[in-house]
Amino acid sequence: MDTGTDVWAGVRERVRELARAPGAEEVFGAGSHGFGLLDPLTPEELAELEGRLGARLPTGYREFLLRVGAGGAGPAYGLFPVVRGADGRWRWHGDGAGLAALARLAEPFPASGPDPRTLAELRAREPVEEDFGDAEEFDRAYEAWDARMADLLWDEGRTVGALCLCHLGCALRQWLVVSGPEAGRMWNDARVDDQDLQPLTGADGAPLTFTDWYLGWLEEASRAAAAWR
Repeated sequence: MDTGTDVWAGVRERVRELARAPGAEEVFGAGSHGFGLLDPLTPEELAELEGRLGARLPTGYREFLLRVGAGGAGPAYGLFPVVRGADGRWRWHGDGAGLAALARLAEPFPASGPDPRTLAELRAREPVEEDFGDAEEFDRAYEAWDARMADLLWDEGRTVGALCLCHLGCALRQWLVVSGPEAGRMWNDARVDDQDLQPLTGADGAPLTFTDWYLGWLEEASRAAAAWR
């Protein structure tokens, strides 16, 4: 759906209308973002942001920042806002936004993570407290197991070339790939549940671009509010 800027025509206004609709508060996450949107970035601000990052943002997201807003209302608990701080540095703000390695956004995002068999084998060996006669012994075993799992899933290299843009609660997050073959697509992050990142797909199984993801949320939110009425 990332075919040009026309897809964003009127989207900011649609979000504002949705905020005033009866039943809007029934939309998941509305209590967090309140359907508010930051002002869009100016072309000069976007150029400065990309210059600082050393990477060009995907087209759909670039146009969103220029035409809709720099963050706010969006899927789940909202789209993480990108803001220039008093120190002049640009940052995304939100639960997990800091996981993104902004200095490595130009590096290709790795479409494949740890070997699934290795991950499954380690998951199957998760220590169970009932198997230990001593609580401290269990704690030591679990800490060692958890450290191995973190080495597999949470290394910074797993998410280079991507931005964390949204959280769904319970440390579940969603990322936008900036660089590499997957650029422009959204990925789901359930590593808190010991699962590797996976591409987000639509009902037809096709990968979701940022534009698909955001406009799909807007349609679903509109239906949820209308259903309440």
